[in-house]
This record gives sequence, C-alpha cells and structure tokens, in this order.
Amino acid sequence: MVDVTVRGAGILGLSIAWACVQRGAAVRIVDPYGIASGSSGGIVGALAPHVPENWNPKKQFQLESLLMAETYWQGVQDSGGLAPGYARLGRLQPIADAKARDLAAQRGVQAQTLWQGRADWQIIDAPGDWAPHSATGQYVFDTLSARIHPRQACLALQAALAARGVTTTADQPAANEPTIWATGLPGLQAIDNPRPVGTGVKGQAALLGFDARALPQLFADALHIVPHGDGTVAIGSTSEREYRDPASTDAQLDVLVAKARAMMPALTNAPVLERWAGVRPRARSRAPMLGPWPGRGGHFIANGGFKIGFGMAPKIAEVMADLVLEGRDAIPEGFQVHASL
Repeated sequence: MVDVTVRGAGILGLSIAWACVQRGAAVRIVDPYGIASGSSGGIVGALAPHVPENWNPKKQFQLESLLMAETYWQGVQDSGGLAPGYARLGRLQPIADAKARDLAAQRGVQAQTLWQGRADWQIIDAPGDWAPHSATGQYVFDTLSARIHPRQACLALQAALAARGVTTTADQPAANEPTIWATGLPGLQAIDNPRPVGTGVKGQAALLGFDARALPQLFADALHIVPHGDGTVAIGSTSEREYRDPASTDAQLDVLVAKARAMMPALTNAPVLERWAGVRPRARSRAPMLGPWPGRGGHFIANGGFKIGFGMAPKIAEVMADLVLEGRDAIPEGFQVHASL
C-alpha cells in the first residue's frame, strides 16, 4: 500500500519524499534516469540568501529554509549515514566603491531585523589570502550563506530514504494515490498551457583539486567559488539560454576556470578534476512552482527550483507534505502553480 508517489529523484522529489516518510507516509519514488540524473547532480552548491532589502514572502520563505538547513541535513546524515557536504561558513563579496559600501551598510542594518538575529551581514576588512581583490579593501561577509555538495546531498537523501525502506524504481504504472511531479525541465514542458510556463537554462561548472574546506565561499564578478568538505573547490556557473548539447562542456567553462584562477592565484595550479554541465528548470515567474496540478485531481507539481532549489528544499518539502498529506496550503502566493500559468 502506497500513500504517495513522487516522480523525479532530484533534490525536490527526494526532499519531499523524505518529509512525507518522516510523517509516516508510505512513499515510492519513480525516475527512469535514477538519482540526481539531471541538474541536481551538479557540483557547485552555493546556498546563498537574497539580499536583506525589499522584503517579500519569497525572501522570507528562503530565509526560513536556510535557517532550517543545518538541522535538516544533519538529520538526513544521521538517518542514512552519508554526508551531504553541508557547512554554514558564510560568503565573501568584494565591495567595489563607496556607493557599494553605503548600500552594504544599509543592508547590514536591515539584516539585523529581517534575519531575526540569527545571521549577520557585515562589512569587514581583508580577511587574509582567501579573498578576491577588492578596490576598497573591504568585503561583505554574510553568515547565512552555506555550502552543500549537490550530488552528495541527493545520495545522502537516497540513503536516508532507503533506511526507511524507500527505493527508487525506473517506471511504475499510474495509480490512484496522490502523485507529486518533480521532474525538472520535462515536467515544465508537460504542463499544458497556451504559453510555456518555464524553460531550461544550461549551466557549466568545474571542480578543482584544492583544499579550502574550512574557508567561506566567494562571490565576485558573477562567479561562485565554493570550497567543499572533500578537499575540492567548485567553480560556476554559466547561464545559457541557447545550447545544442545539454550535457557537454566547452570553451565557456574554460573562461570561467581562467577567471577563477586570475581572481584567486591560490587556484592557479589546482587540477581540474571534473567538468560538468546540466540544464536547470526555470519557471517563468523565476520562483519555484508548487501546488496542485490544475485539472488533474490528486496530482501536484514541485518544479522550477532554478539555482535556489537546494537552498529552498527543506522548506519546500515541508509545505508540500503539508499540502499532500494534510490538505494544508502554506505555499506563498508567488510560488503557487497558477502564478506561472
């Protein structure tokens, strides 16, 4: 007897399955391609917040999810025995000029209230060698940003689910139990609507062999540099709306690696261990699409986690389990499926 079927074994599908299992539901997961076969199998994993200004329900939702993350991922690790690569070590961003410094200071004041005293947005002087050049010699350091290794996090969720008797199958006939569709770009394309509800944006990233595991992530000139706990550093990523091969890497990634090495000379001789590419589902509204599938009773959508899926996953899993298992809708209006139709 199955209570819920989850279609899609990426970060949203796995995290929702885990939330349902923790509430006592019998769950099955269906994915013809296996665990983290799409964009969730990536390598960057920068869990970074929206800036603390112009506050709205989307930013509040993300804040709550990021604040849940440490307890959430520790619970996953304790249940399944695999580490997801999570660590909340903050993020450094160079401050370019006096105007940017004034704006950073304003955001720091707002963060004291908006972030509930549980994280800081600070202006600091150069913290040492692990920092890109700053024209002012100063940096924004926020203590809310965290890292995760996306692929490892999905495998950790798989292990936690397996410890509760949940496995992933390649196919399963349609049945009558509630079904959650967390199928990435193909899922967006399957939603019948007069105009597309979303698209795919390709990203390329690289993994370098350099041990900076105790250091914060860096963000400068639109580039993420994310140290992981296994002695690697991720560099990423491109954002390509037009592409021919969704899984190939090319000279655009070479440019990113060269840019990272110029920015951080410590990485100059770090070998490239992996080149990765994948297509991330982006809903037209730029927010995740969550809620009932219009016109299909008993079917639900969880999709469009473009760039923020891992940071949003703990909270998305919670509200989707509320909706599917208990009939309680705590999904922000801007995330509702109809908002993207």
